[in-house]
Amino acid sequence: MTQPADIERVIDGAATSFGGIDILINNVGGSRGGQTWDTSDDDWNLALDLNLFAAIRASRQAIPIMHQRGGGRIINISSIYGREAGGPMTYNVVKAGMNSWSKSLAKQLAPDGILVNVVAPGSILFPGGSWERRQQDNPEFIANFVRTEMPLGRFGHPEEVAAMVVFLASQRGSLMTGACINVDGCQSRSNI
Repeated sequence: MTQPADIERVIDGAATSFGGIDILINNVGGSRGGQTWDTSDDDWNLALDLNLFAAIRASRQAIPIMHQRGGGRIINISSIYGREAGGPMTYNVVKAGMNSWSKSLAKQLAPDGILVNVVAPGSILFPGGSWERRQQDNPEFIANFVRTEMPLGRFGHPEEVAAMVVFLASQRGSLMTGACINVDGCQSRSNI
């Protein structure tokens, strides 16, 4: 979903099929690159397009539809590594950008009844995901990682992230806007 025309097609198709858009969840992640000195512009552009610009473009397309309906919800899935170092450098930077942009967008849209929040998962284990692959490749390393980095002693699960998203999308989350909420079992170290 890095091509503007594809994003426009998906948002317009959803609005047509469902008679509007009440809730937009921007959930994508990934990056390439290593250290600053060996990360190419192409790697940076990929990380920006995939993680940040796709969310900006989808939101830009959905906001007028939400305005017509008198409000809505935008929920951006970021990462705990948008607040602190831990993932690949390009990923950390673009997720930090997503967090900052989301706060600005929340302030802009609050008077219109469009609430914008961020959910920042920690390490989530799911079939076919990177943690499952790492666990299969090096179970001893992963067991040590869980023991030393995850106070609850386990990975999170997609359903735990989804529960927060559902809350933010519901009427019970009607006072929540401009928040970045960790769903990480205390994995992160940042106090902000």
